[in-house]
Amino acid sequence: MRPYILAETSWQTVKDEHYRLAVLPWGATEAHNYHLPYGTDNYESEAIVYESAKVAWERGAKVVVLPTIPVGVNTGQTDIAMTLNLYPSTQMAILGDLAESLAGHGIDKLLVVNGHGGNDFRQMIREVGRLFPEMFISTCNWFRSVNKQEWFEHEGDHADEMETSLMLHIRPDLVRPLSEAGSGAAKKFRVRALNESWAWAERKWSSTTNDTGVGDPRKATGEKGRKCFEEVTAKLADLMVELAMTELDELYM
Repeated sequence: MRPYILAETSWQTVKDEHYRLAVLPWGATEAHNYHLPYGTDNYESEAIVYESAKVAWERGAKVVVLPTIPVGVNTGQTDIAMTLNLYPSTQMAILGDLAESLAGHGIDKLLVVNGHGGNDFRQMIREVGRLFPEMFISTCNWFRSVNKQEWFEHEGDHADEMETSLMLHIRPDLVRPLSEAGSGAAKKFRVRALNESWAWAERKWSSTTNDTGVGDPRKATGEKGRKCFEEVTAKLADLMVELAMTELDELYM
């Protein structure tokens, strides 16, 4: 049993433990080109969070990892077979229920580790935080924590070279031959500003890409994935340690 993973831990251990930070991995279930599984976001997020929590625990941080939420916001992909969708309002209800449970057990800090681009917890945290002012809730997107250009040749954001490399590192048994992968070629909006950071609209996935990928995965390797994994987990472990060991009345300098 790993004492920092709630699902693996018995009450014999939990009842006497004083956790300082709860960590919630949140992914999605959706198509990832022809070569990666529907659960890619969940496999990646869970592996990254588990390793980061291990490092944080060994450094003395009392963290506890909650079970991964395996479904995210996929409103732009609902016409792609077997995509599973949670509306943001449903996500907020789940987040609120979990915050209430944690607060009742004396845990006053929660970190939501997001592994899916369609999820955005910031506004939900503002609202849930008003309901539970005694709880400090934060979130991070692990896939934005590193400079992808350091290891990867091709840009992309879904089933791309980075995601494929990570899966080749953590779950190579679930990656089909890269010779079967689509190119990940994706169309952009005709409205120029929607391709820039200051304007936004949801992409309709079946109009954007023919193979459900965005970004060419065919230069992916497990070694690239290992290097990325190690940097992401080191950064996330640092975040967990600081959150767990910082008192709420000392958050600001």
